[in-house]
Amino acid sequence: MITDHLWLAFVILSGVFSLGSAGHALLYKRDPRSALGWVAVCLLVHPLVGALLYWTFGVNRIQTTARRWQRSGHWTRPPRALASETRALHGDVGALAAVSERVTRAPLLGGNRVAILENGEEAYPAMLESIGAARRSVYLSTYIFDTDRTGTAFIEALGAAAARGVDVRVLVDGMGALYSFPPAFGRLRAAGVRASAFLPLTKGVHVNLRNHRKLLIVDTATAYTGGMNIGDRHLATNAANPGRVADLHFRIDGPCATQVEDIFVEDWRFATGDTSHGAETWPDAAADSLCRGISDGPNHDFEKLLWVIVGAISSARKSVRIMTPYFLPDWTLISALTAAAFRGVAVDIVLPRKNNLPYVAWATQAILWQLLRHGIRVHYQPPPFAHTKYLLVDSGYALVGSSNLDPRSLRLNFEFNLEIYDEAFVERLGRHFEEALRRSTATTLSRVDARPLAVKLRDATAKLFIPYL
Repeated sequence: MITDHLWLAFVILSGVFSLGSAGHALLYKRDPRSALGWVAVCLLVHPLVGALLYWTFGVNRIQTTARRWQRSGHWTRPPRALASETRALHGDVGALAAVSERVTRAPLLGGNRVAILENGEEAYPAMLESIGAARRSVYLSTYIFDTDRTGTAFIEALGAAAARGVDVRVLVDGMGALYSFPPAFGRLRAAGVRASAFLPLTKGVHVNLRNHRKLLIVDTATAYTGGMNIGDRHLATNAANPGRVADLHFRIDGPCATQVEDIFVEDWRFATGDTSHGAETWPDAAADSLCRGISDGPNHDFEKLLWVIVGAISSARKSVRIMTPYFLPDWTLISALTAAAFRGVAVDIVLPRKNNLPYVAWATQAILWQLLRHGIRVHYQPPPFAHTKYLLVDSGYALVGSSNLDPRSLRLNFEFNLEIYDEAFVERLGRHFEEALRRSTATTLSRVDARPLAVKLRDATAKLFIPYL
């Protein structure tokens, strides 16, 4: 009898939990399709299992915590850090800069020099040299920190900097750390480096919330960002390297390095509770590029980066050039690209021919027809797998960084990107794009339509999971 009563109580509580979870999804999910999907999961799956799935994968539980840290006295730099150069720009690019400033609330800073570093062969030596020359601080944030030969070189350089009395901090994403065995934390700490995981599994399951930023800031004056993690996989010129990945990284010298450092300090506070920060210094001008750092993540009220990208595409008059490894645009982005093509803008998208995540490539194939039928050109470049990501608009605007063009990057991940308003830089990066185009093969609407039925069904099934890929 007691067992029957306990079972009845369990059934009732499970039902209440399921109904409450469905109500939460109905009230707080902004996308109607997402809300409908989670309501169905909560009500149609097993009452307890469906609700647990929703609270595990469907709820952003870190937003409140992140905002609390932001309100608790977040460090700000001297007043001159707020002097924006947006008014120095005119025409379409000036309008874009104003929109971006309104969305991001971050100033556009002049006096920067941005260098393009291709693959680990160029990026890692430069990064290690900067670490070796550090005198005050070295802050490193990465999604993956492998403990191979490249990772060992970084651990030794970071340990040597710490031994010199440099403030060295390393932040690795809690999920990304699982890619490496053994994890780098033990070796980093043994080398005297302060290292922490961002949202480790010990603090709950945050499968859909990842710190995807790749940042290195040295002495507040030099920063590196882009798509590269720390590991041998990015040594792409060695054909014998299994799983080699091609990518670009970018070095920033000048005032914009402070914006990169600010993001690291905020992430460090969130991960560790440590309220200390670097020196309140301001680097000298290094050149004349206008740059703005853009942070985005699930702790913000809206998708800042998506708005900036849509604004950039909407301002295009001649060309939009996109390179990305993962291309799963939502209807907002598809509409912006299509509208640009309707205006006569040349829109070219370069994707990897062989993706390291096949199911992402399948989902992409299922939606390409929406772009190809309106004259947008899609090209596939041959191996090695290209992890490179950037957006070029006309001759004066570039957006580079860690974000892919998929829902995970634009809505779920913590990302960092850099806007660059500099015709000379865009020309240099444009040459990289044109070289990739020469190696690539364009796909066509007829080729996409000619896929066998079984392949179309596979791709369409993968498309259903786009919000979570």
